[in-house]
Amino acid sequence: MKYKHLLYLTAGLITVYSCNTKNQSVNINISPDAGTNYKQGEKVEVKLDLPADYKADSVVYLLDSERIDTKKDGAPLSLATDAYTLGTKLITAKVYSGGQVQEASTNINILAAKTPALMSFQVEKVFPHDTSSFTEGLEYHDGILYESDGGYCKDGQKSSLRKVDIATGKVIQKADNDCNTFAEGITVIDNKVIQLTYHERVGYVYDKNTLKLLSKFNYMQGEEGWGLTNDGKYLYTTTTGTNQIFVMDKDNYRTVREIDVYDDKGPVNNLNELEYIDGMLYANIWEMDDIVVIDPKTGAVVQRIDLSTLYPKAQRQKDGADVLNGIAWDAAGKRLFVTGKDWSKLYQIKIVKPKA
Repeated sequence: MKYKHLLYLTAGLITVYSCNTKNQSVNINISPDAGTNYKQGEKVEVKLDLPADYKADSVVYLLDSERIDTKKDGAPLSLATDAYTLGTKLITAKVYSGGQVQEASTNINILAAKTPALMSFQVEKVFPHDTSSFTEGLEYHDGILYESDGGYCKDGQKSSLRKVDIATGKVIQKADNDCNTFAEGITVIDNKVIQLTYHERVGYVYDKNTLKLLSKFNYMQGEEGWGLTNDGKYLYTTTTGTNQIFVMDKDNYRTVREIDVYDDKGPVNNLNELEYIDGMLYANIWEMDDIVVIDPKTGAVVQRIDLSTLYPKAQRQKDGADVLNGIAWDAAGKRLFVTGKDWSKLYQIKIVKPKA
């Protein structure tokens, strides 16, 4: 009887081995090639290369782990990219055959459909600006300019949050940060001023009227805090020279979604100080004299504003000024202000098409 059981066990092992041999893994290739670029709106043809004697029972396709389609065999899949946000997308095919499943993956980059419109500017008015302010954040509300001034005491600077009289450039109210804090982007929302920090990974919340510190929160959106703005419902922040914008809950400061910013050539990196203007995000490009205008729904750069002649670098170096950094919008008066780190002037400008 003992040998009979052993015989059944041996037969069972042979059966399992035979099934596994019959349905062993095969080489499945998927196209397009990883890293292929597509303009938003272009169709992507996803194809599987299966061995001639291999029969697929079904194929499930996923986009960034979300199921998007199912095929009964290895038939091609056509993806319309009109409704997709920009950036890298992972395409995975799960191939089912004879009770087994195998996966093949690739990735594509979806770029902006159009080249950003190149824009220029006209100076409408010039205001004085405090040359001791290493401008990291700038906003205009109710006739007051709010400014975040960055720096460490060990470097001969001290961070602060300021209210400034725009006509004179004079500080009318100030809250100093401690010596070991480097202040970054700010935004004004719900009668509060929110201020990020550079390396400290903490945010400060102030009373808008008194600049009294109300609370702090952990900044978890990146290694460094850079730019900050809001649309009345959500906060938008940049970090560490990337092309990413994090959309945050304005009350608990958690990430709601991420925006990958692209033009028609690729990612647009080093997004810095931010401003939300009439449904669009305006961003300084760190160490460049450009401002890009971004559609927050898709991440597409729709305009690039060339400010290289506003305050030429050669003149800045002579004056001891640093890079362009600071965008503020007067929503009531429809006025746009820009400045830079340690600049002596704040410019009111109008965005225009360049002269032919």
